Parts: sequence; structure tokens; C-alpha cells
Amino acid sequence: MTYDFIHLKEMETINIADKTYPRLLKEISDPPATLFILGNLPDETAPKIAIVGTRKATEQGRRFAKNLAKELSEAGIVIVSGLAMGIDTACHEGAVATGARTIAVLGNGLNKIYPAQNENLAKKILELNGAIISEYSPDEPAYPTHFLERNRIVSGLSIATIVMEAPLRSGSLVTARLALEQNREVLVTPGPADHFNYKGSHLLIRDGARLITSAQDVLEDLRLTGNKSFGTAQNKPKKNADEATNFELTTEEKIIFDIIKNNRQTLNIDKIIELSKLETQIVNRNITLLTIKGIIKETAKGFGYFKKHP
Repeated sequence: MTYDFIHLKEMETINIADKTYPRLLKEISDPPATLFILGNLPDETAPKIAIVGTRKATEQGRRFAKNLAKELSEAGIVIVSGLAMGIDTACHEGAVATGARTIAVLGNGLNKIYPAQNENLAKKILELNGAIISEYSPDEPAYPTHFLERNRIVSGLSIATIVMEAPLRSGSLVTARLALEQNREVLVTPGPADHFNYKGSHLLIRDGARLITSAQDVLEDLRLTGNKSFGTAQNKPKKNADEATNFELTTEEKIIFDIIKNNRQTLNIDKIIELSKLETQIVNRNITLLTIKGIIKETAKGFGYFKKHP
């Protein structure tokens, strides 16, 4: 079945060689060669955070996921998830409740919304200029293996992944593992010690994932609190670079920032990798974070630091 609203939205196809292909996703070990897109992907400067969790979520978990997504959206974060029932649905609902853009990654072709119960939610995502994307051809069915495959896209698009209510045998744990392999942050919300839905979540925390209990925790852990331009669901442009440098930078961010700032011309990624002696994935992740924070800017010729003169 093809839903009527699909006909109202032109499906875009982008290849990995296209300039519009998401930069963070391109840097994972096995990026999809092609992306099919309904709606519009936010630009690279919009910070994206994935929220994932069990389909069989508790009422409390769904409520917390919705509120967390709402507060992060209000802070200018683009929520990425998989449009599945449970936690995924709740976080997409939280984003659209603020009028914010959100990205849903499907495990099937875009000629059908799966699960069908989320057709109205999918419509709302598109009405708000968000995106529904897939690596599968438009008529491809939702095979079970596709959902594990799409998890790498959910985490790959994002600077961090938040895991909520993950049992021991959960696709969310796969997403967390993929996020770590992609050199992205993994954040986890805790729950009752004896609850089945949190066994996997607590295992992640024991293994070193960051524990978070609020949107403020997320923003602080990712060092996104310094940018006052976060604060609207419309993701307004960031403030100028010299005002943004009150961020606390990580060691890797500072290495890259100093290289860019101390050069009198813009630098491309290859030159930054050469000068920093850091791995490609690390450079790309931190370039994205510095751009998101408004500390550096991307131009057609590369990345530069643009200090405001009095």
C-alpha cells in the first residue's frame, strides 16, 4: 500500500558522492551507498542526537522519552530515531509537539510507513519539514534484518545516542555498540534495578556509558550548553565564533580549533587530519561539534575561524 501523503512529497535520492550526503554518516565503516529521503534533512550545523529504546516500553519510559525529546528539541537539537513503537514513537512525538524537525530512519522502503500505526506521526514529521529516510528501494518490505541494519544509520547521523529502556536482548544495545564503534557518545537513562526493561541499560552504564537523567545532563555532557542560540525548535543559525568560544573544549576539539584558528586561510578536512595527526573519524566528529557550537564555519573552500572585529 502506498499512502496518499507520499504522493504529495517528492522522494529525493542522494548518493554517497553527493555534497548533500550527511558528513557524519559518510564516515562510518559501512555507510549506505544511497539514501532515499522524504522531506528535508537538516543542514550539517544542526546538532543531531539519536534516542532509541524498546518497543515494549513502560508508560513511565514513554512519558520520559517524550519529555526528553521535547526539551532537547526546544534546545535546538534534532532528534533521530526509527519510528518504531515504544520509545521511538514517544521521542518523535516529543519533537513534533514543539514544532521541531525530527528524522525517522525506516527499515523498509518509503512507499509504506511501518508500523502502519505511525502513519499520522509520519505525516506530522513531514509537515514540520522533517525527514523520513531509508537505504532501501521504495517498495522494499520490512524484513527483520533490516531493523538491525538501519541502526547504524540512526547512530551514524548523530553526535550521540541516548539509550532508554533496553532489555538484555535489545536492538538498542546493537545501536549503542555501533555508536561506540563510530566514535560517538553513548548516554543511558537508568531505571529500577530489578526491572527487565533496564537490564541492558544498566549493563551499558557498568561498561562506562554516561548516565543521564535530564536534557540538561545531555547538553552539559556534550558541551552544548554554551550556545544561547539553542533554545528554539526551529534551529536558528548559531552566533558568531568569538562569542561561542566560551565553550569548554575537549582536548581533541582544542587541537583542531587551534589548527584552524592559527591558519590565515580555510583548511579542508585532509589538511586538518594531516596537521592534527588524529584519525579521520575523530577529526570529522569534532569538526561537526565545533561547527554546531558556532566556533568554526564551513565555506566552499573548507573550514575557518572568523573572529568578529570591533
